[in-house]
Amino acid sequence: MKKIIFYIVAIVVICGTWMGCKRDSDYIGITVSPYISNFDLRKLFKGSDLLLSDENLGGANFIKGIVVSNQAGGNIPTGLLLVQNSRIAGNGIDSLRGIAFNVGTEAAKYIPGDSVHVRITGSTLKRVNGTLQIEGVTAAGIEKKAAGRSIILRAVNTGMLTSRPGFYESTLITISKGKMSPEPLSGDTYSGNKTINDGFGTGIIHTEVSSSFAKQEATPFADYTGVVFQTATGVQLWPRTATDIFALPEIKPSALIITGYLTDPTGSDANNEYIQFKATRDIDFAATPFSIVTSNNAGILVAPATGWAMGGVRTYKFTIKTGTVKKGQFCYVGGNKVIWGSGSTDISSGVWIASKQYSTLDGDDFGTATANLLANSGNVAGVAVFEGLTVTGNSIPLDVIMYGGNGAIYAAGPPEAGYRITNTDKYSTIQNRKTVAFYGAGTNTNKFGFPTTSNFTMLGGVYNASTGIWSTGRTATNIELTTTSPLSIIEQTTGFTTITN
Repeated sequence: MKKIIFYIVAIVVICGTWMGCKRDSDYIGITVSPYISNFDLRKLFKGSDLLLSDENLGGANFIKGIVVSNQAGGNIPTGLLLVQNSRIAGNGIDSLRGIAFNVGTEAAKYIPGDSVHVRITGSTLKRVNGTLQIEGVTAAGIEKKAAGRSIILRAVNTGMLTSRPGFYESTLITISKGKMSPEPLSGDTYSGNKTINDGFGTGIIHTEVSSSFAKQEATPFADYTGVVFQTATGVQLWPRTATDIFALPEIKPSALIITGYLTDPTGSDANNEYIQFKATRDIDFAATPFSIVTSNNAGILVAPATGWAMGGVRTYKFTIKTGTVKKGQFCYVGGNKVIWGSGSTDISSGVWIASKQYSTLDGDDFGTATANLLANSGNVAGVAVFEGLTVTGNSIPLDVIMYGGNGAIYAAGPPEAGYRITNTDKYSTIQNRKTVAFYGAGTNTNKFGFPTTSNFTMLGGVYNASTGIWSTGRTATNIELTTTSPLSIIEQTTGFTTITN
């Protein structure tokens, strides 16, 4: 035991002697960063003016970041230079933040994409007219390091913006698919505050009366890019120039939206498949007829030259010109009005707007009689809703979904060929400010999978009937059916698409 104690004491003495002999150069030096991120800077503000010092900045003296403001359009508050930056915050935290510098006429010398370093020691962090900003920065305290740097541009909806205005303040964002409310009349301009609805809520687009584009005629539907300001009346998006407003083809709300389908009934598919819709307004089909077209591309490896109007074994059309349906009601297009094939529950008590023995009768105007209206395996298939009785290769649907496998159903051309889409929860006809008109083009490749054998596919989302915008996109859920399943199981199960407005 004495030997053990002796050895332990000896080791301690040796280690202590070794550590006592370490040179200054043996230690790792730590240097405080001269830069503070906007993420950390904004947390210093507690509601009252704060003089920025070495002490409260933790030894930092500068902010470095990318300019997002542009005084050239006259729609940034005079004298404000907006700079955004981010830092590694860990755990997936989005640390991108912006800050405004009130530097007077110096602000006009910088344009979006300029990389700058700004000395902030001795300046004051304060909130002016609702906007957090730094005052007291001198012209000599701003150094331009580079030009043309890429800018992080976040896509933000109005719900996100209004719930976290400080998160986005003084940064550059885009609100997509904003519909002006009320819709502008001929001669209305962007000047002042305009309310937009993007399906997630409402937001304010502000344009100064003295800006270069204040008198430009307002478009009813657009993507809005700009910088975020908090004002005395609430959060606002300020486009910097006219090019920050990109007009879109206006979404036309669909009176019928696709909410479900049965592709694989028990026994024979012939005349036992059907599609479910929900009415977003009261419809008298004698006054406002519609067309429903299905596509089945089994074994086909070429794009349809005339799209939804291709006919033959590719597309099958139902015309709907009689009957009525009330807003919020489900309605059906298909064959025998049974829930799950031969011998199953009769669901003729539901609202059937078109019923046809499609296995022996050709489609209305086009489509060859088929025992398999809706594909249940193989290549991608789909359903589209059209306004009116005529469908051509140039017709644009009001609603459209695709499901299933793959298959060569789009050709880039020229000329392009395939199934036309519209602006929905899954598809966009404008991408990167270019027209993308067909399924399979650009990012328009979303589709639902084939349902589990003998299941009804329920589509659940949230649709704004007045704007035609999906605030929550549709997802597919299987509902297992049996021969005794009641109609209520495909109308009252939780998770079906709901309608607002």
